[in-house]
Amino acid sequence: MARSETRVPTAIVLKGYPRLSETFIAQEILELQRLGLDYTIISLRHPTDKASHPVHGKITGAVTYLPEYLYQEPLRVLKAWWKARRIPGYGATFRLWLKDLKRDFTPNRGRRFGQALVLATELDPRFRHIYAHFLHTPSSVARYAALMSGRSWSASAHAKDIWLSPDWEKREKLADAAWAVTCTRYGHAHLDALAPGKTRLVYHGLDLSSFAAVDTEAAMRDGSGAPVRLLSVGRAVPKKGFDQLLDALARLPDDLSWHWTHIGGGKELRRLKSQADALGLTDRITWRGAAAQELVLEAYRRSDLFILPSRIAEDGDRDGLPNVLVEAQSQGLCCLATDVSAIPELIDDGVTGTLVPPDDIAGLAAAIEGLIRNPAVRAGYGAAGEAKVRARFDHQVAIGTLAALFGLDPARPDAAAGTDEAA
Repeated sequence: MARSETRVPTAIVLKGYPRLSETFIAQEILELQRLGLDYTIISLRHPTDKASHPVHGKITGAVTYLPEYLYQEPLRVLKAWWKARRIPGYGATFRLWLKDLKRDFTPNRGRRFGQALVLATELDPRFRHIYAHFLHTPSSVARYAALMSGRSWSASAHAKDIWLSPDWEKREKLADAAWAVTCTRYGHAHLDALAPGKTRLVYHGLDLSSFAAVDTEAAMRDGSGAPVRLLSVGRAVPKKGFDQLLDALARLPDDLSWHWTHIGGGKELRRLKSQADALGLTDRITWRGAAAQELVLEAYRRSDLFILPSRIAEDGDRDGLPNVLVEAQSQGLCCLATDVSAIPELIDDGVTGTLVPPDDIAGLAAAIEGLIRNPAVRAGYGAAGEAKVRARFDHQVAIGTLAALFGLDPARPDAAAGTDEAA
């Protein structure tokens, strides 16, 4: 893991770019850019979000889109295969892919190899290292392309990619990678058990200049008059537990005044709206959909209580350490969450927020009611949570370990014109 291993121009492989739900990745790229990393971005998918965050506008690296589905660009894929089969590493990589395919016989596995062919043959030869965000499909593409073309590669693991990938695949990928990082102690313990010493812990951190503190007096709404403003930010997917939150909200006393706002897209959004309607909650809910960062920041500042009832989904998917909790706490907003996964690494129950067990709808409802009725408690938790975030989750601190792995000096940011030209 010496600096010399990766102090080379780097291709950063992402599942999609830009994406509203992955500001932490964009922020990391921007910090590496400021520190002088010579990089290009490789995206497996075209963007689907209509908006983007301000941070995306500051990223100057070129973006290349691989064929999202091989049939969409057959000549490009065929040309890549024709060229790749003459590369010395092609045969061994093809045999490795066949081995993986036998254990994971899916169209996805074939698509990733096709994308790897394009990446290996089209990537400018000066990019000698490939760095993939997420340990599942992006790392598959990065790994096949790197081994095929004689490049080194590394990975950043997060949440779903850790918990829904089979152990054999994680173990073998980590063995091949130059190094890996992950963003929680919870995930690090799991990966380190599979490949001891290969993975480093690197919290994402938050750009506190974008989430500056606001000196406003905490609202003292207590549910007896003006509605207490509840907020959740996150995709409508099972692991976020929003269906259970709706059930919990339906259990609150009729005379308690509150209004819940949800920000985020997701495949279950329509079903959640139907559930809310069936529970008679529609008039107390605002569905904002996916939103750009400045609108999310405004929502944090206008709210009284942030709620994220994360859970382990039936397929094993779960959150790592949701960035929205760090963002909310940076604004002094009291947070109520579950003690699942790495969330207790951020929230100290009864000190910097409130934690309840996952899948405990009655407990969640009781905690919501208690915090609605006690604005002084909310204010205390919000202040303590903000202090912890600003002391321990500043991205300038978090970027240090990652910068060293890339051979960069975090004490000497370099956003010189030459760096931008190289990107």
